[in-house]
Amino acid sequence: MTTSRFNLWPYAIIATFVLFASYIGYMVQQAMSTSVDLVSADYYQQELAYQKRIESVARTAALPAPVEVDYEQAAQRLTLKLPPSLAGQAVQGTVHFFRPSDQKLDFNLPFAPTGEPAQQQLNTSKLQPGYWRLRIDFTAGSQQYYVEQELSI
Repeated sequence: MTTSRFNLWPYAIIATFVLFASYIGYMVQQAMSTSVDLVSADYYQQELAYQKRIESVARTAALPAPVEVDYEQAAQRLTLKLPPSLAGQAVQGTVHFFRPSDQKLDFNLPFAPTGEPAQQQLNTSKLQPGYWRLRIDFTAGSQQYYVEQELSI
């Protein structure tokens, strides 16, 4: 008489393949449901203008004094000060508040410092607490300047 033994190996191999396929299916579902926002909607157009940005950053770094960004948490105020070497020049530009974690919070404000020294104060009471990147892009005289500063509110 021969006795047939029950062999578990075929079932274990099938179970392993089923578990692996389930795991891969779960990972694909997670990857498809994750929101992947670009840094900006017109990322590729901005990339083409990158050389001008490099020149603006170099020009800003060559200033005798830096552009100062002072945040006063108690007063909920952000002060942007231009160096004295840019005094007396017509300055126009934009201040872009960039929130890396949520692009819906990004916004732009006009940058037109006044007074002596040239400065602009911004109210930060409506900003969401957290990490922000402040991008100041401005023209003084006929020269383009660019400053990027991290800010924690």
